[in-house]
Amino acid sequence: MSAQLHDLHCPLCNHSDTPLFWQDKRRHYQRCASCKLIFVDPHYRLSAEQEKAEYDLHQNQTDDPGYRRFLARLADPLMARLPAGSEGLDFGCGPGPALAAMFNEAGFATTTYDPYYAHYPARLQRQYDFVCCSEAIEHFYRPGREWQQLLSLLRPGGWLGIMTKLALSQEAFANWHYKQDPTHVSFFSRETFLWLAARDGLGIEFIGTDVILLQIPESL
Repeated sequence: MSAQLHDLHCPLCNHSDTPLFWQDKRRHYQRCASCKLIFVDPHYRLSAEQEKAEYDLHQNQTDDPGYRRFLARLADPLMARLPAGSEGLDFGCGPGPALAAMFNEAGFATTTYDPYYAHYPARLQRQYDFVCCSEAIEHFYRPGREWQQLLSLLRPGGWLGIMTKLALSQEAFANWHYKQDPTHVSFFSRETFLWLAARDGLGIEFIGTDVILLQIPESL
């Protein structure tokens, strides 16, 4: 293995100590010694065309009851914490924006953004009471930049609701189906989210095994 695979800065916190965590026949995975993010060596990233081709294979329909039950794991606890009249953004909504539909149906005006399927940059130039990011953060090539973007979209006291599978031990990672998706390049753990919350002064709650709710302070 070439030395250059070891000489990588963390794409989340820019730390330089990111030793090899795991490798298989397809890709190499580094782990940041500081924030504990596990990330794919950039050498193995797909092109934008290849990435979108993978997304186009998804069969997530807005009115699919099974898909809605899956998304309810994020939607229900987040809705329970929102004041009436809250408005939000579904960041990384994909081709079937069921989550935004669910919030709108519940009385929370929600719009969408996605670099491939809802590319409306103006929607990123304002703030919201809540932002959802369901099964999207693991696709981020530059999670440090995109994390700051997500926080910038929130008003004081606003909520960031994330759904993503959490990385566990190296042993569990070895057989983890989640890493098999070629578009999954950033793997967060409980430790990573706790690190981010501490750094950025955020309230944090873990709901079940794959939902993380974070709250911006009322005043900075």
